[in-house]
Amino acid sequence: MTDNIIFLMTDQHSISTLGCYGNPVARTPVLDRLAETGTRFTHAFTPTAICTPARASLLTGAAPFRHRLLANYERNVGYLEDLADEQFTFAEALREADWRLGLVGKWHGGVRRTAASYGFEGPTLPGWHNPIDHPDYLAYLDEHDLPPYRISDPIRGVAPHGGPGNLLAARLHQPLEATFEHYLATRTIQMLERFAADSRGRRFFLATHFFGPHLPYILPDEYFDLHDPDDIELPPSVRETFANKPPVQRNYSAHWAFDTLDEATSRKLIAAYWGYTTLIDHEIGRILDAVERLGLADRTAVLMTADHGEFTGAHRLHDKGPAMYDEIYRIPALARIPGGPGHQVRDEFVTLTDLTATILDIAGLSTEPAVDGRSLLPLVAGERPEWRPTVLAEFHGHHFPYPQRMLRTRTHKLVVNPESVNELYDLRDDPHELVNRIDDPDLADVRRELMTELYRQLRERGDNFYHWMASMFDVGADYDVTLSSFESRGTP
Repeated sequence: MTDNIIFLMTDQHSISTLGCYGNPVARTPVLDRLAETGTRFTHAFTPTAICTPARASLLTGAAPFRHRLLANYERNVGYLEDLADEQFTFAEALREADWRLGLVGKWHGGVRRTAASYGFEGPTLPGWHNPIDHPDYLAYLDEHDLPPYRISDPIRGVAPHGGPGNLLAARLHQPLEATFEHYLATRTIQMLERFAADSRGRRFFLATHFFGPHLPYILPDEYFDLHDPDDIELPPSVRETFANKPPVQRNYSAHWAFDTLDEATSRKLIAAYWGYTTLIDHEIGRILDAVERLGLADRTAVLMTADHGEFTGAHRLHDKGPAMYDEIYRIPALARIPGGPGHQVRDEFVTLTDLTATILDIAGLSTEPAVDGRSLLPLVAGERPEWRPTVLAEFHGHHFPYPQRMLRTRTHKLVVNPESVNELYDLRDDPHELVNRIDDPDLADVRRELMTELYRQLRERGDNFYHWMASMFDVGADYDVTLSSFESRGTP
């Protein structure tokens, strides 16, 4: 029986950093152990590779076009900044069922409404990066007589205008115990102890949302220097030329100043990124050890995922952005359910909204309100239900509006960019998505099939992006020119 849920979420976390996902050099023993004792999903995807919309999809079980929280507020260009008051959330459903809710860490799910608005206990920690000036963190440092935040050795490139580029990494002059990640784990453990001692015996959902390994990678020496950069291989897609690609990708590469960094620096950034993952892995271990110590392991589900991935040099890019490559759309997803099998690997296409439905299912609640999700419990139980053969994702912009839709199969990926070049990749012979074959006559049938299927799925969802596709592509549907009554009346 599952009484409780521990939900672990990282930010901007590529599967390339994890041993359980095939990295032979990475040091992630805690998450590797979680995979060994539970289920690892090899083809988990985010519905959109940007923080706030992805986190809103997890909270609601709805695709971004549906919940309409489409951009991070820090770079907002006119989109909504909070969910509608009537929008369903799993948190409110659990609260109505008398679950106790806790969230320690990154919220980034709105401006007016915080995590507390949805019933979560825990400190309010706004923003996209570690809020090192937050009063509760400063109080934690004082309480434990720990030194304040201080960095050196910043790594940044040169921006297109000639000034300094974005900070990518730096050395942190604090011990591990003073890091924001250690603080988050400590606060989580304290809340876990309070929940375990609840006099009413209420079931609980407790989430820890780490702000990392999102860049900039700011780490103490033991993690900043954990990997020798000389032992790091650059990602194969660093060979990207941007030929026949949307020009915005080259512009984003310049924005992140990739070409102004030498190869040794790029290797160092990857080494630091992996070190950051190891630091978080260590802190997750502290949380899971506390679950064991409190005697909760046999009745507590543990779920782990990320909001989206990270480039870290792949395709000559950093961060994320208007490019729908697997590096930022594939995410880790691990699940350990009491009584469930271990050592299980599932390759179905799953998404963040499936985790929403899974949380509801574990709680014994209807999964129907998670309209774009499906419970993963049958997969975790080893069943073989009929499952979706494709994954659909969307993007709406960051810094500026930029609409995209993606359909991915086992063998191909189609990306529709209304303002630019469309993309088609044959993942069998080009797994790193370097060659855009959208105009290749040898793939004309594949392109037509994927366009038609993307159109069908968007129309079925109610995503009006399909209307653009109906007039622009051969999708086997008539374009609806009717805009008002003057089009439909009095026409001979």
